[in-house]
Amino acid sequence: MYKRKPEWLKIKIRGGQVSQDVKDILKKYSLNTVCGEANCPNRMECFNKSRATFMILGKNCTRNCTFCNVTKGKPEKVDKKEPFNVAQAVDKLELKYAVITSVTRDDLEDGGASHFANVVEEIRKLNKNITVEVLIPDFKGNETALKKVVDSKPNVINHNVETTPALYKEVRPMAVYKRSLELLKRVKIMDNSILTKSGFMLGLGEKEEDIIEVLKDLRRADCDIVTIGQYLPPSSKHHPVVEYVHPDLFKKYKEIALELGFKFVSSSPLVRSSYHAEEMIEN
Repeated sequence: MYKRKPEWLKIKIRGGQVSQDVKDILKKYSLNTVCGEANCPNRMECFNKSRATFMILGKNCTRNCTFCNVTKGKPEKVDKKEPFNVAQAVDKLELKYAVITSVTRDDLEDGGASHFANVVEEIRKLNKNITVEVLIPDFKGNETALKKVVDSKPNVINHNVETTPALYKEVRPMAVYKRSLELLKRVKIMDNSILTKSGFMLGLGEKEEDIIEVLKDLRRADCDIVTIGQYLPPSSKHHPVVEYVHPDLFKKYKEIALELGFKFVSSSPLVRSSYHAEEMIEN
């Protein structure tokens, strides 16, 4: 059944020259963004601030999550020039904070970890002062793969739990909640100087007590940063939205998260994993 969006989720469409310049740079270097592939509601705002979240390792994902707009299909050949091209785009966009994510590539031996590391290293070659955040898949629990990313020394390693464990079967059938928590914990064991980050969506049918338990689980995994946003189904073929959660409840979860000891919390309906990521760290 179709649910009409409440006023707080209605976004004014924005365009402009800066937005077009971002698109031109992405096209020049043949780069994908999660902004476009995931149909992010904030993409025009970010483009107008010369921001984009780069999505590496192709457009096709090997997982079958029911909430996600990223294409499922045969994985593409890994573009060995992509790390260099991402670094060039980061430089041309004059980014101070770069966010790199990917599709999940279960077909690759290391899940694409070495490719992530190469991207971080290419960015560092151009500018050591850029803050780099990587939003990584779970690498199927492969510790050696994770170590490759950790050793490239990004400032932030992000891995989203996405929802409560009770909803994994219908929302993330190929993922494992405990495996995601273990990944975040392992990052801190490998290099305690790296900030860890995770996020999840509301409106999928979760219960309040389950959300609070997820926050507690993330803190037990020594996670530093959490983002909480409203689930918006990309199409009628995706998991349906069960509820549009009122902004006041997002504020309540933010207060609970801060009380639990998170260093940074971003919680409101339009929050996405990398939305205002730079401001979170600065504040």
